[in-house]
Amino acid sequence: MSITLNKKFGKVAVLLGGKSGEREVSLKSGAAVLKALQAQGIDAHGFDPRDKPVHDLEAFDRVFINLHGRFGEDGCMQGALEMLHLPYTGSGVMASAIGMDKWRTKLLWRAMNVVTPDFELVTATSDFAEIEKRLGLPLFVKPANEGSSIGISKVKAAGGLEAAYKIAAEADPLVIAEKFVGGGEYTVGIIADGKGDFKALPIIRIVPKNEFYDYEAKYLRDDTEYLCPCGLGAEKEQQIQKEALLAFKAVGCRGWGRVDFLMDEAGNHYFLELNTSPGMTDHSLVPMAAKAAGISFEQLVVRILESADVG
Repeated sequence: MSITLNKKFGKVAVLLGGKSGEREVSLKSGAAVLKALQAQGIDAHGFDPRDKPVHDLEAFDRVFINLHGRFGEDGCMQGALEMLHLPYTGSGVMASAIGMDKWRTKLLWRAMNVVTPDFELVTATSDFAEIEKRLGLPLFVKPANEGSSIGISKVKAAGGLEAAYKIAAEADPLVIAEKFVGGGEYTVGIIADGKGDFKALPIIRIVPKNEFYDYEAKYLRDDTEYLCPCGLGAEKEQQIQKEALLAFKAVGCRGWGRVDFLMDEAGNHYFLELNTSPGMTDHSLVPMAAKAAGISFEQLVVRILESADVG
């Protein structure tokens, strides 16, 4: 059966792959988006910036960014597309760069009274024992500029921070230690509402079967549970959705994204990090939340593409 060409968006490049440690996830995300766009008659084409020069994008009218990690999610690609004056999906240069950097996101959130778990910047010369004492055990150690849980360790025993720091530093020289919050992991997907503002999608609770929501739990295992409704109660969910939108806007984000948060045992929530180019695989959270809101995957990708902008 032939599909009528949808000329509304012109020729669309779906950026996928790239050069970061999240390349394989990006290839899967991009393939799913490409298939969904083409199924709706949109003249979409895959474009891997690892293999093609960026200036080849001048042949396109609009860009759907499905790159994750460095050189795709951190403002680099966004800056190149600004120079080409090509509308692209997701956040702009500044918000992408800040959102990729967990440390600077937390600094900004703290200044804006967005509650986030206590954290410390860790260097090779840090007093590891003192940081363990201040934050308490267990604690998490993570590279500030990586996604998909790459380089993350959970330190459970005294004296373990130094080794965890070295693992994280292999992925990024900027490393943070973060206070453990153990009441559950959750996420809020955010999309443009078509009226110049944003809509928070239903909250999802993530229940991994291993120690925490690591790379394996995110992409390789089939036993991770995703609960939607999330079980927080309507009033609490609405409160967190409202605050997630504020956290999203505080960084200057646009288009779409995801804000992750933790709950403690007393029912308090703490915003953890921001994702300005979320995954779109069969394990990904924004499509799950959109489905719960009555938005199909194909409808979701079109809504995201409609929000593409420059500047």
